[in-house]
Amino acid sequence: MSIDADTITDRRRMKRRLSLWRIVAIVAVAVALIATSLQSGLFPPSEQIARIRLEGVIVDDPTLADLLRKVRDDKSVKAVILYINSPGGTASAAEAVYENVRGIAEKKPVVAVLGTVAASGGYIAALSADHIVARGNTITGSIGVIFQWTQLQELMGKLGIEMREVKSAPLKAEPNPFTETSPEALKATEALIQSSYRWFLGLVQERRGFDEATTRKLGDGRVYTGFQAMENGLIDEVGGEQAALAWLRKERRIGERLPVRDWTPEEDEFGITDLVGQAMARAALSTMEGLSQKTLHTKRLTLDGLTSLWHPEAR
Repeated sequence: MSIDADTITDRRRMKRRLSLWRIVAIVAVAVALIATSLQSGLFPPSEQIARIRLEGVIVDDPTLADLLRKVRDDKSVKAVILYINSPGGTASAAEAVYENVRGIAEKKPVVAVLGTVAASGGYIAALSADHIVARGNTITGSIGVIFQWTQLQELMGKLGIEMREVKSAPLKAEPNPFTETSPEALKATEALIQSSYRWFLGLVQERRGFDEATTRKLGDGRVYTGFQAMENGLIDEVGGEQAALAWLRKERRIGERLPVRDWTPEEDEFGITDLVGQAMARAALSTMEGLSQKTLHTKRLTLDGLTSLWHPEAR
């Protein structure tokens, strides 16, 4: 059986293509091994300043807590920039962020850089830093706690709907939207709010060095611009990330040549590590959000517990 020259040429081309793909595969494996080695500490990364972004509504997030602990324990991280662009969230979630960031601050300096808004729970997060920098027109403050519910009994009466219930005690599941709120339920709810509010005020007083009267005056729930916050001592400096870096270099002797590197949770929010998979998942999520007209208001409806959240449409 004879083989013509064209067939031989095609076979050689195919071998070259296979060899090329083998090389690509070997390089990919090598890159993955190097990345794994860096993460495991076999080849320690160079010194750096870590940038952590806290954006959107703050809710309980185990992946964020893990990330903060890793930054705390990573010896290559010499300082942290905590970028905050958030209207707040649940009080307990903001409390968790505060505690984890203070854990970092015990080992290395932390500067908070406030973006468009860092109010309520976002300001709680900012209080965890050693130095707070905000733009002049950043919206911040909103020191307070809120608990909201909707009263539907009159509407239900017009529709001929009656809500009946059997419960173990009068204050179980109170307040609720289906019955008129009793004085006892209002009193219990107010006590709940005041407990969380006192904790928030205590943080402000401790971290900003105010006396109690000043703390209560500033903590009446209003929001402030960055300029106003600076005048009232709620932040330390008007500026952006460059101001934060300058403070780190001057006050904490952090080297000028250290690079700033973004730190994000290792696992994507979709549980997908493949880049193509992530892109497809994000596109699908964007489409669903567009179809459902998902907004900050609808996201807020999913929050459980006491909220420390600034939402201008309610003012």
